[in-house]
Amino acid sequence: MTRIRSALRRLRRGEDGSSTIEFMIVLPILLSFFFSTFELGMMLTRQAMLDRGMDIAMRQVRLGALPQVNQDNLRRIICDAALIIPDCLNRMKIEMLPVDPRNWRTLRPDPDCVSRDNPVTAQRDFQPGQPNELMVVRACAVLRPYFPGSGLGFALVGQSGNAFGLTSTSAFVIEPS
Repeated sequence: MTRIRSALRRLRRGEDGSSTIEFMIVLPILLSFFFSTFELGMMLTRQAMLDRGMDIAMRQVRLGALPQVNQDNLRRIICDAALIIPDCLNRMKIEMLPVDPRNWRTLRPDPDCVSRDNPVTAQRDFQPGQPNELMVVRACAVLRPYFPGSGLGFALVGQSGNAFGLTSTSAFVIEPS
């Protein structure tokens, strides 16, 4: 019994391994911070590329360089410019709606996104518009976070199937022909 007591006293007085315990307490916090920083950087890069793709597509529409304005053509142009969005053609939906410039309340606040549970859902609205009409175009890409179980990735999974939606919006007026 005295051997056990003396061994426990030595163990209690010893400071070997104390930095290991501190490291193991701090490590999950540091890893969560690192994963969140990486996730935020990738999300912002994807958002910037989606905005760039939308700008390029809308410029082609405004200049009349696009012979037929439909959802497939716009999606293809946006995805060609937004290189960092994986499987872009299948993960993006585009809606184009005429909006009254004096009443923006006709525009729904939630963009039309691809449902990961039901990817075959029909597009909500896509109307090419008439001359002198104000058109609002919104693209929504549903993406999966790199680290869904930690830090920011855990907070991002708001859409179905552990994914989040990035949206880009643009507006233009159809010039008379």
